[in-house]
Amino acid sequence: MLVFTISRRRGKLLLAAAALLLLCRPYHLLQSVASETRLVPIYEVDTERQQLAISFDASWGAEYTPALLDILDQYQVKTTFFLVNIWLEDYPDMAREIAARGHEIGLHSVTHPHFSQLSDEQIIAELSGNDQLIRELTGYQPRLFRPPYGDYNNRVIELCAAQGYKCIQWSVDSLDWQDLSAAQIVERVMKKADAGDIVLFHNNGLHTAEALPLILEQLQRQGLEVVPVSELLLDGDYYVDNNGVQRRNK
Repeated sequence: MLVFTISRRRGKLLLAAAALLLLCRPYHLLQSVASETRLVPIYEVDTERQQLAISFDASWGAEYTPALLDILDQYQVKTTFFLVNIWLEDYPDMAREIAARGHEIGLHSVTHPHFSQLSDEQIIAELSGNDQLIRELTGYQPRLFRPPYGDYNNRVIELCAAQGYKCIQWSVDSLDWQDLSAAQIVERVMKKADAGDIVLFHNNGLHTAEALPLILEQLQRQGLEVVPVSELLLDGDYYVDNNGVQRRNK
């Protein structure tokens, strides 16, 4: 029990720092700086399909992950899990189970650092080290990357693209890591979720597994299909606007 408490505290401190950073610097709303065009990750997708994506970040604990996987199976839903090495090293069997259940796996770094503060070499090492461990444990080849703390700059996005990854954020934040009640999580998600959105959950949120069936049922009643992030994304000729919306070039 002590090990779980320490691990949980570490994860929640990381997420609290992430929330503070996003409040202080709303990256997806920033415009071009000086003469440099600011690059933006994908926060949501402009799509005519009645689809949205659900994603789970894993940086602490795995107590509730089996229940999440069972619920996703029950509703025949596939999602995306962004896994960091400090979690993978603690829960290798759970990572294998996520892959075995048919869910998409994305990169979330080796050590969960602020990527905008890293050198090019450090960024590449964080990506390649995370990729290597995921492939070794699960056999899955990741194609997506979610930067820890939502922290990025042009170099991060450019280096991700050069390594063959798409940089992914989120447009609907469940705030489940704040230990909101299941009812609060459901209300928060359903108030915002629509076609093209990417919803952020955490695999070990205290009430995430309790809220998930209610959310999936409401989404299904609205005619919205839940898909992995990569299935939501546009292929071919597209651009990402200043608000992080992926749009097709016309």
